[in-house]
Amino acid sequence: MVRIYTRKGDDGTTGLLFGGRVRKDSPRIEANGVIDEAQAAIGVARAEVERGAELDGVLGDLERDLWVLMAEVATAPENRGKLAPGSSLVTPEMVIRVEGLIDEMTGRFEQPTEFVLPGQTRLAGLFDQARTVVRRAERCYSCVAVEESHAGSYLNRLSDLLWVLARYVEQEHLVARPPRTTEAVDEHLGSSGR
Repeated sequence: MVRIYTRKGDDGTTGLLFGGRVRKDSPRIEANGVIDEAQAAIGVARAEVERGAELDGVLGDLERDLWVLMAEVATAPENRGKLAPGSSLVTPEMVIRVEGLIDEMTGRFEQPTEFVLPGQTRLAGLFDQARTVVRRAERCYSCVAVEESHAGSYLNRLSDLLWVLARYVEQEHLVARPPRTTEAVDEHLGSSGR
């Protein structure tokens, strides 16, 4: 039987790709952990779409891209030369592909002109949740980013794409946030039993 545990991390460290160990609370591991969360959040959204549908393929590709991104982040700067473009190193083409998806999807619906309320449909809410995790991953990644990397650009475009996908699946259900008025606030507070 193959065991999935190694006990090597019991001392509070974890191994990096191509060697080296760092503490589990290091910024590099924190960033990778949040990218892992983002991949899982996209997976939850993908579980809501029909197998074999266009969105299933798009989301599956994004999840695979995040494996590449996690490999890059899990590599010490001195070992970057060992990374392989597209399999363990984010490429400019990966960023361009996400930009193309953004452009294609935004052409399929009318863009909102106001802030929108997340959660008009379950799938849209899951995309918005995944988007916020990706934004957190982007913030965490900035602490370990290296100048020649495209990982930060990829995360930035990915969060934009997830916003677009949420609006795309909402379509006629999209609800823009109305401007706040004193009457609206008073009405809400009055109806909540203040």
